Amino acid sequence: MTLQTEKCAPARPASAWRRAALTVIAGLALAGAAAAADVDGASDHPLIKRYEDAVIIGYHTQAYDEFDIATGPHTSNAAKLTQAQTVEGAHTRLLYVAPEGRSTLEVMRNYKTELADKGFEILFDCKGAECGIGPDAPRAGSAIISSALLKRAVLTNSGQVTQYAFSQPQDVRVLTAKLDRPEGAVYVSLAIAIEGFDHFKATALKPLVLLDVIETGEMEQRMVLVEAAAMAKAIAETGRIALYGIYFDTGSATLKSESGETLTEIARLLKDDGALKLYVVGHTDGRGAYDHNMSLSARRAESVVAALTGEHGIAPARLKAAGVGLLSPVASNESEEGRALNRRVELVRQ
Repeated sequence: MTLQTEKCAPARPASAWRRAALTVIAGLALAGAAAAADVDGASDHPLIKRYEDAVIIGYHTQAYDEFDIATGPHTSNAAKLTQAQTVEGAHTRLLYVAPEGRSTLEVMRNYKTELADKGFEILFDCKGAECGIGPDAPRAGSAIISSALLKRAVLTNSGQVTQYAFSQPQDVRVLTAKLDRPEGAVYVSLAIAIEGFDHFKATALKPLVLLDVIETGEMEQRMVLVEAAAMAKAIAETGRIALYGIYFDTGSATLKSESGETLTEIARLLKDDGALKLYVVGHTDGRGAYDHNMSLSARRAESVVAALTGEHGIAPARLKAAGVGLLSPVASNESEEGRALNRRVELVRQ
């Protein structure tokens, strides 16, 4: 029996085939290099190195934010950790994909060595069911990542690849650690799992590493000094003005020295207009108990009045202190930015 043959294209010279093959190989190499590149703008946190050959697929930084550090297992499907400590400061979130074939045990042990070398103290360390509940045995402990940690700030740098990261986390391991230093403590939250969701080749069956670093410290003061003339204008137009240049420590009604410039401008406002009388009204954010906030806001207002009458010579009859606590927010108390706007002192015309 004779096999039927097809007409073939004329043979190409060996050199042409070689050039074509090299072109294909070069293209594949470039494609591999592109796939292994970090997302635009991303970089490792300067305190913590990455696992060898891992790639950053998600990245987010915030100058000042709050974060819940896990201090124990997460035993619900709620987004808020069951056991946690809330810390505030500069926040960096990194999502890495480590090479396929590496276990979460190996990756975590490398990070533990790195953290120990830098002087970090481990606050909480768990694996699988020790981390809390999960939808099934292979994903034991997955709720602490998918519900409590990742959903805190979903990353979208790589589109759906990062948006759906940890969709089916397996072999879960979680660690939180703290480094004390003179300029402020540093907290680390580390979650590692094998991605069982195989829809995306970039992450399927590979270890994912979610690293959050929070560097505590004073929030940068961004409020501009309001001068007496601007205060007068606002009060003439609206009957009130909110001031953010009066500072107190958390939970304290003692004025900080940084408040001096704003107090001087308030005194100038009152001296320029001898007939002006003001309510000095303290406001707090929504954290803490109601009674505490009401008392704290009133005591802060009284401290401002005491400074104006005692240090700047303003007649006590021209000022009356009041506190409304958390009852008159100007922004959401769900974010640090909103809470910062709610913590204020207002001057209201009597």
